[in-house]
Amino acid sequence: MTDTIVMIHGAFCAGWVFEEWQAYFEALGYTCLAPDLPFHDQGPHASPDARLATTGLLDYAHWLETYIDGLDLDTPPILIGHSMGGLLAQMLAARGKASAIILLAPSAPWGVLPSTEHEIYSAMGLVMAGPFWSMPLMPSYQLAAEATLDKLTPDHRRRVFSRFVPESGQVTFEIMYWAMDLKRASRVHAADVSCPVLVLAGAKDRVNPAPTMRQIARRYKGQADFRIFENRSHWLHGEPGWESLAGASADWLRANV
Repeated sequence: MTDTIVMIHGAFCAGWVFEEWQAYFEALGYTCLAPDLPFHDQGPHASPDARLATTGLLDYAHWLETYIDGLDLDTPPILIGHSMGGLLAQMLAARGKASAIILLAPSAPWGVLPSTEHEIYSAMGLVMAGPFWSMPLMPSYQLAAEATLDKLTPDHRRRVFSRFVPESGQVTFEIMYWAMDLKRASRVHAADVSCPVLVLAGAKDRVNPAPTMRQIARRYKGQADFRIFENRSHWLHGEPGWESLAGASADWLRANV
């Protein structure tokens, strides 16, 4: 049984998003790591690293795989991933790099169809930014406030957003326009994921809505558990009352790993 957890952050963020979850699980005896993905450690308000323009999901996954291998563990770690980090956790699990994965409002793998109009309109809106797939993207406070940080108080929302960093347009394209991605970078062969899977969804999440999260859980059939949390949005790991999600995750780990 492993006692190491690697926490994988989502887009426009870094490892700091799991500060509270790290403290929570470390108090339970786990060793917790929350690395920054490549080019996400620049600090708030930094100019985007030009290398983000040519960085894709497969680059992130390869970096994480190398990171996990470097831990030199006897058994693979538990992976907890939020949003884009939840997709990366699935990709790594398919490579045998996880003993269990906990997915917090994860981005969907290749082939999972959107379930709401908001998902479709969000993808269409990106076209207005021009050839976004070949450039770093800057975080938008308006978008974050409306759909990601909407359950936070205005002051808390501003503090969190002040730590956001640029993201890869290529990665955004590979997630949101997977049907046009000839590389199929976000593809995950569900049959290759042999570890237990927990999918947590917010009933009010518009970014990765609960019906889409249910589709993800169904891909893994009998080895996946799916739970919806009422009055929760996309920022599951940092919204008020996040302890209930962390507690549910800890209970699930005790029962399944």
